[in-house]
Amino acid sequence: MKQKVAIQGVRGSYHHGVAQAYFGEDVVVDECMSFLELVNSLEGKKSTDAVMAIENSIAGSIIPNYAYVDEHNLTISGEYFLPIHHCLMALAGQKISDIKEVYSHPMALLQCKDFFRKHPHIKLVEDADTADVAKRIYEQKLSGVAAVAGETAANIYNLDVLEREIQTIKTNSTRFFILNTREDSGVPKEEINKASLKFMVDHKRGSLATVLNVMSDCNLNLTKIQSLPVIDMPWKYSFFVDVTFKDYSEYEKAISILKIMALGLKILGEYKNQNG
Repeated sequence: MKQKVAIQGVRGSYHHGVAQAYFGEDVVVDECMSFLELVNSLEGKKSTDAVMAIENSIAGSIIPNYAYVDEHNLTISGEYFLPIHHCLMALAGQKISDIKEVYSHPMALLQCKDFFRKHPHIKLVEDADTADVAKRIYEQKLSGVAAVAGETAANIYNLDVLEREIQTIKTNSTRFFILNTREDSGVPKEEINKASLKFMVDHKRGSLATVLNVMSDCNLNLTKIQSLPVIDMPWKYSFFVDVTFKDYSEYEKAISILKIMALGLKILGEYKNQNG
């Protein structure tokens, strides 16, 4: 099957930009309007790989996406950190004072909340995708309506940029997972220096600390820890962690110990650290 990458959103979205950066400018994409649709695209073999946002430096983790990766047994084969530059865009000839409503993905709106506090006349409306709103404004010639999206979307859909860099924190960045349904990430072992793991621990004092100490003793650097409740076990939590390492053999040693000490250890992916 020819490579096809599922993205959340349409051409011009941030997911599309990551797909192009990771797989090449001419990448063939399957445009999905939700993360569940993206997962279904992978599982249904409609696509070979997928790009999924997992956390943002302002808004934090996208919690449901951790559950999707785990519950659907997706394999993380890579990551990509994308600087986010939000723009306010609308049909040509309009000013910000003409705009009555702004539509965008809820994460994008959250990342721009300080900007919109200065424009209280604007109603904010959550939508499925940043670039899809830009596309709709262009196709339906919607006046008085603006989108928050990347400047690429404005270029593709012929909209005017009313304001650039409207995100609250100018160094805003989003981390994306590169996903597939293969058991192996496909990354050569000598290039692997990061892994994403999931586990539970006994509900007693010091259990989590003991697991984290094992990682430290094996020279693993904990770069992320996220807890999620276990739906059918009240007040029980799963921990999703990212670790980096220089020596794969030390990582293997840690995994062999954690399989004994942690409950339900699952390797979600072994890949190359983009920030390394």
